[in-house]
Amino acid sequence: MKYQSTGFSRNIVNIISRLDLWVANPWRKYSLLIIIFFFAFSFGSSIGMINGALALMDPVGAFFTVLLIEFFVRFRRSEIKRKEARSISRSIMDSFRMGFVYGLFMEGFKLL
Repeated sequence: MKYQSTGFSRNIVNIISRLDLWVANPWRKYSLLIIIFFFAFSFGSSIGMINGALALMDPVGAFFTVLLIEFFVRFRRSEIKRKEARSISRSIMDSFRMGFVYGLFMEGFKLL
């Protein structure tokens, strides 16, 4: 399915292409991915902490967490099917997803 070319979609593609050029240096790329990993780790652990402390919306929090992770997995599959080269957007998504899940696991292990 071909999407309509709007100003917003052109700006997003332009930002991603500029980011691809910026992270051509491996040090920049790995530092960006590590920063995103640690941000997602803190986000995942804070989601677990808030849900554990309040204990009001555990099913809703779990639903949105699974929904977010499932969105990242399905978007990654669609990029693989398009057979694009390893892009920075996929690397950022993978780093965020790994940090988020790792943060959730570490919060879960604190409760054991």
